[in-house]
This record gives sequence, C-alpha cells and structure tokens, in this order.
Amino acid sequence: MAITAADVNKLRQQTGSGMMDCKNALVEADGDFEAAIDLLRKKGQKIAAKRGENEAKEGVIIAQASEDGKTGVVLTLNCETDFVAKNDAFRGFVQSLVDIASKNMPASIDDLKALPFDDKLSVDEKITYQIGMVGEKLDLSNFATMSADKVVAYNHPGNQLATLVALNSGSDAAEDAGKQVAMQVAAMNPIALDKNGVDARTIEREIEIGKELAIQEGKPAEMADKISLGRLNKFFQDNTLLSQQFVRDNKVTVEQFLGSTEKGLTVTGFKRFSLS
Repeated sequence: MAITAADVNKLRQQTGSGMMDCKNALVEADGDFEAAIDLLRKKGQKIAAKRGENEAKEGVIIAQASEDGKTGVVLTLNCETDFVAKNDAFRGFVQSLVDIASKNMPASIDDLKALPFDDKLSVDEKITYQIGMVGEKLDLSNFATMSADKVVAYNHPGNQLATLVALNSGSDAAEDAGKQVAMQVAAMNPIALDKNGVDARTIEREIEIGKELAIQEGKPAEMADKISLGRLNKFFQDNTLLSQQFVRDNKVTVEQFLGSTEKGLTVTGFKRFSLS
C-alpha cells in the first residue's frame, strides 16, 4: 500500500523516530502502525546487542526534588558521545525518566526499569527503543532517592554533575541553606557527612600514610602515631561535609553555617553523581 507523508509523520509523532526510519518501518509493515512500531523496537534491540561492549562515558545527570520538598531523585543515563548528550531530545528523555522516578520513588535501578514508561512500554523497553533512535549504547548507570523534612536538588550547568541534600527542617530558611550546601557538595566532593561515616579501610590508609610521611620527614618514630592522628583530623576536616570550610565563608564550617541559619539545622544525607 502507498505510504503517505501523513502516515510517516503520525508514526514519527508516536515514536520520536526519524522520518526515514518511520517510512521504512511502515513500508516493511505494509502500513500497519503496530507492526511498524514493533519493527522500530526490534531495531533498538539489534543495535543494543551490537553496541553492548561499547563504552558509554558521556551522558546526562538530573537531580529533582518533589514539589513539597519531601523527596528527591537523581539519575544518570549514559551514552557514547557528547553529541548525543547535548541533544535536547535526549535530555528531554532523561527528564521523562526523572519524572517517572519522582512520581513512583522506586527502590532500585531494576525497580525503575520495570515501571511503565507509557501504556505500551516499560522504562527498560523504552531505553532499548531509544538506542534504536540514537544509534548508541545507553545505560541507566546510577540512581538514588532521598526522603527528609527537606530535600534540595542542584544541577550544575551542562548536566554532567548533580547533587541532592537532605535536611532535618522543612522551613524556608532550611531550603535556602540547603541550596548552598548542595552547591558545596558539588564543588568540594565530600566522601561522607562526618567522620563517623568514613569507612574503616579509608581511616587505616590515612593513618598509615600519615605515619610514613612523618618518618620520611625525619620525625622520631615515637611521634609518628601522634602526627598521623593529627593528619587524620585534617583529612576529616577537608573531606567530610559538616567539617569542611563553607565555600561562601571560609571562616566557618558547613556545620556552623547551618547552625547560624537555624538552631539545630543539619544535613542528614547527600548524594553526588558526576560523569568525571
């Protein structure tokens, strides 16, 4: 049967595929729209299988807090090239995944992939379908949720870096402070909330390095332990969020900044996703 431009455009509107892909699918399906959609989906599966071993180091990261500020999600969808990552349609697709995650708050990546994208495809199936559209490997590589009295999201320009910060107060002052701390997390990349969140292996490594440096500097062996503990405290100050110098005022720590904003205000958790 004859395939009209209107038919091609209709399929394109339904699927988001390119004009030639839609035309070829309709021709092969003899004008059957459902069969044409299946063909486009199979194309995505074929490309996914073919490009499965490729590296997908580029991508888009988006963090988003709910309207009431009680929950937040952040996810990374990787692709192969910067060209795709900067495409508005691709970023729009990532935003649609964020919206689904924000609405449903799944517990894991697998749970997110199992959710319906629309009335025909799951999120996982839609990602495979998108592989056919863009011709690159796509990988939903990172996903996290947060719940608190206040959750604040920060997206660094370019969508290569995003953060979520959870606070123990839902006040307007807490939200404003949370935005500043979310930018702090983006800039300073803390490894934990405070020293209690640093794993034992990291602590042991820092103590050992501190001892070795002290000995190399000619310090007496009996002083090495004390010197290494001092350096460990400096490590905590530089690398744990609440102990870090506040980037907007290095005369105070993040903990002190929060306390001066609202009595008892503190961060209860954070997430930081980055492509680099």
